[in-house]
Amino acid sequence: MVRRKLRAAILSIEGTNCDEELRVALATLGAQPEIVSLKQLEGRDVGADERRHLDDYDALFVPGGFSAGDYVRAGAIFAARLRAAIGDEFEMFVRSGRVAGGICNGFQVFVELGLLPGHAGGRLGRPEAALLTNDSGHFECRPTFLEWSGGRFPPLRDTPRGTRFMIPVAHAEGKLVLAGDGEARLRELDASGQVLFRWVAPDGGPARYPWNPNGSIGNVAGLTNPEGNVFGLMPHPERSFFRAQYPDWSRNGGPEGIGDGRRFLAAVLDHAGRVR
Repeated sequence: MVRRKLRAAILSIEGTNCDEELRVALATLGAQPEIVSLKQLEGRDVGADERRHLDDYDALFVPGGFSAGDYVRAGAIFAARLRAAIGDEFEMFVRSGRVAGGICNGFQVFVELGLLPGHAGGRLGRPEAALLTNDSGHFECRPTFLEWSGGRFPPLRDTPRGTRFMIPVAHAEGKLVLAGDGEARLRELDASGQVLFRWVAPDGGPARYPWNPNGSIGNVAGLTNPEGNVFGLMPHPERSFFRAQYPDWSRNGGPEGIGDGRRFLAAVLDHAGRVR
């Protein structure tokens, strides 16, 4: 499937606020993205021409923002409503092997659904991790550097392990904590290839604050499910899509060109097209 035929749903409720940025990025790559309200998928308070079905899409993204005000916990209300409204349909989407990506708030939603780190089979379940308040105690909005861990994520299978991406963050609750013996669980996730990205310093060395902006265990910045078709990451690839979005563009090369977020999202769409 070429990108121009690829339909991508960007799922939103009140409080999501990065959906339009992500839509522009995916459209620029040639896909057919659509911002879809959860109400449209559950068929509530919408007309027949506004009704949507998850099976009509080749990829699904849950964008960043502060869904439902992030009351209770970040992403908790969105996750509960998604589970109640379209839980079975969402499980079928995941089990089909299609790509589902959670960015920032979307990562928090997937963790609350039990999809990440999750278990084989793609079923929704009890959370086995949490994304807690940043160690700094405040909102972090800054460029960060990520290193590809070479794990179980088909879109990056041809990307050399250790490749770095500059993708910025904007969150207050991004500290990944794993249930039970966190260090042992992290070793399991490493062994199964579920660590998508790790924070690194600009020179590629170990990340300390501010390069690990939240204090996540093992410098983990993103995870996948065991099959690799569901991913979540705290940084925002749609915010380093164009070179003009980089903080140093005026000093280094000007505003023209592409950014690391574009490289990442292009790889995701190309894989989504092969799966469908």
